[in-house]
Amino acid sequence: MALELPLGSGVWGLLRSGAPAGAQSRGLFHMAPGSSLNICTSGSATSCEECLLIHPKCAWCSKEEFGSTKFITSRCDFVENLITNGCAGELETPKSSINIVENLPLSSKGSSLTLSDVTQIMPQKISLNLRPGDKTSFRVQVRQVEDYPVDLYYLMDLSLSMKDDLDNIRNLGTKLAEEMRKLTSNFRLGFGSFVDKNISPFSYTAPRYQNNPCIGYKLFPHCVPSFGFRHLLSLTDKVDRFNEEVQKQKVSRNRDAPEGGFDAILQAAVCKEKIGWRKEASHLLVFTTDDVPHIALDGKLGGLVQPHDGQCHLNEANEYSASNQLDYPSLALLGEKLAENNIHLIFAVTKAHYILYKNFTALIPGTTVEILHQDSNNIIQLIVKAYNSIRSKVELTVWDNPEDVSLTFTATCQDGLLYPGLRKCEELQIGDTVSFEVSVEARSCPAGNTSHSFTIKPAGFRDTLEVEIAYSCTCGCMKQMEWNSSKCSGNGTYTCGLCECDSGYLGSKCECEEGESGNMYQNMCREAEGKPVCSGRGECSCNQCICYKSEFGRIYGLFCECNDFSCARYKGVLCSGHGDCHCGECKCHAGYIGDNCNCSTETNRCISNDSQMCSGRGNCVCGKCQCTEPGAFGETCEKCPTCPGACSTKRDCIECMLHNSGGLADNQTCPKHCKDEIITRVDVLKTDDQHSVLCVYPVNDCVMKFTYSELPSGKSNLTVLKKPECGSAPNALTILLAVVGIILLIGIVLLVVWKLLVTIHDRREFARFQSERSRARYEMASNPLYRKPISTHSLDFTFNKLSKSYNGTID
Repeated sequence: MALELPLGSGVWGLLRSGAPAGAQSRGLFHMAPGSSLNICTSGSATSCEECLLIHPKCAWCSKEEFGSTKFITSRCDFVENLITNGCAGELETPKSSINIVENLPLSSKGSSLTLSDVTQIMPQKISLNLRPGDKTSFRVQVRQVEDYPVDLYYLMDLSLSMKDDLDNIRNLGTKLAEEMRKLTSNFRLGFGSFVDKNISPFSYTAPRYQNNPCIGYKLFPHCVPSFGFRHLLSLTDKVDRFNEEVQKQKVSRNRDAPEGGFDAILQAAVCKEKIGWRKEASHLLVFTTDDVPHIALDGKLGGLVQPHDGQCHLNEANEYSASNQLDYPSLALLGEKLAENNIHLIFAVTKAHYILYKNFTALIPGTTVEILHQDSNNIIQLIVKAYNSIRSKVELTVWDNPEDVSLTFTATCQDGLLYPGLRKCEELQIGDTVSFEVSVEARSCPAGNTSHSFTIKPAGFRDTLEVEIAYSCTCGCMKQMEWNSSKCSGNGTYTCGLCECDSGYLGSKCECEEGESGNMYQNMCREAEGKPVCSGRGECSCNQCICYKSEFGRIYGLFCECNDFSCARYKGVLCSGHGDCHCGECKCHAGYIGDNCNCSTETNRCISNDSQMCSGRGNCVCGKCQCTEPGAFGETCEKCPTCPGACSTKRDCIECMLHNSGGLADNQTCPKHCKDEIITRVDVLKTDDQHSVLCVYPVNDCVMKFTYSELPSGKSNLTVLKKPECGSAPNALTILLAVVGIILLIGIVLLVVWKLLVTIHDRREFARFQSERSRARYEMASNPLYRKPISTHSLDFTFNKLSKSYNGTID
């Protein structure tokens, strides 16, 4: 006799859930929303760890004696089910948790405080303990403090086309400092310049151009040699030094149009000590140019195949020493180094190149672009505008996000509204506080149950939020493992309420041995040689099958080969509700047949009003008429507008109901047969309705017409003429005139055809005459019969005259 086991472990549970056997995958099983399945028991968990991975609401019962003595209850289930089944107080159901480690309050002022006192993000450090699939969330607040220190490094293109710009910024330092001190009391300014790599084809490298690449250039014959990047002034609050350095500068000349500005940006970002970036300040890098930049792989044109290493290469003279050895940096490398050093890059470019640099801002976070006038006379307004734009927005970035952890953000900006999926707020004022709800979910457990961490950082800020992650992938009951436990007959390890049998032992308590006796136990649980143990729907425990318990119904049989829920269904109903499911086969109730018992053997509903089966136009199948006559329909095939006898049937009803005549009136069956007919009498019958059928029958020497159509209600609408239509005798004069007219018309047509043929023939003959005449035409003023009256003859002679010989001819 087989016992029942819950469908929470084994092969049958796997078939229903689609999960891998034993749930060995470290990922989560998923469940369709709204399903009635118990996802915990259908996950086939065989251990506490596997149960925790199925769904965050699943729990494991580690109680030794659990469930009924008649069947084994699944230890992996919802908490309320486990408590109902008697497992209170010994549940393993860890939850995701948050611990705030560091949470200093936000600052309101910047320059008046020391570095350790300025806080622009809260909290600063938290630790998470995540159970896979169990989402948890925390709130992050960000505030841009007032009067925050600013370091601004001015990076200028000194190619020849920027000569007028250089003349206009010679006193930039003083004016810029005056404007920036309106925004912060702690402002420092630095200066650097760039042209391009001093190798061909980027610059002029012929010996005559080494000291003066402008030789032969009439507009400006004198300039300094080309260079990659030159750091001229470290960040300082002495703006007069900025003016002095700018006044010393002279422009240079390169060969191609693009400049080497990206080399200069990277060096200005990574050479922190040389440039003088302060940790406690906001870093602004202003990049001014009037042309496009060289990017990664352009260096191959000059033979530079080594990618940029992202390191600082300023020599003692503060010049970029690797300019002629390394390729230009990529956009990804630029973005990474700018973000690492909390630098806001401001592209100040001419209008012609604004779109290109605008596209760069989408690839380099924390970057803005502004339009620079041709002579840079708007540079101060441009910098102030860009700085205000940077300070008016907050955008969170994530560093080192683990692959098995998903993050979602919801922003709450100054309007107080929630913006799901957004991690940025704009149009802020200095001192405004914005918050972000960060939801964290572990998708799986990492190998070895290692811990991870990631960083949340506002773009351009030095402040960060450090997040450490630990994973709840193990059960507390595993710490109480009992090796060679008496609970497992001394043949296994007891852990979390289950026995893990040693090699060579079987059974829930490891009470059975493998080998010959073990094979005997297994064979006694097979229905036939080669078939699965317990039909794959149960477990063999010492020579008897313990069937799984299913929430669909009952699994039974000596080998768990039967169930009462796998029979055929009709419209989702087992055995159509007209039978019982026995071992996968429907046993139909009386009056029903078929594989799913959906076919009724009764024929009462197929009898039509005229006592015929389906009106003689179909067959009765499963208690319903299946019409075989083309055009027939209705419950008993009684409707058939196109059937040959339809008009005669309707005619009988018209004569019966209107004139009380005909066969139906004689046998008094008119009310029964014509109960669904609606008759309307009209003077003029409309025959243009596509949904109506026209019927005609003779009445004496006249014709009676009517139309009928089927209504959605199942009734017929009959429209009948009040009086029959009677025709008149034909008019002999009309027929005679018509015949004469046709004969005349035929004669006229024949005359027209004859005339047309004659005209065509005459035109062809005239064309042929004209052709022959043109071939016989003579030259003007000549007569072929006229011959000249003078004839000429030529004679050859030789004679001597005055001792001279003459040859000639005489006429």
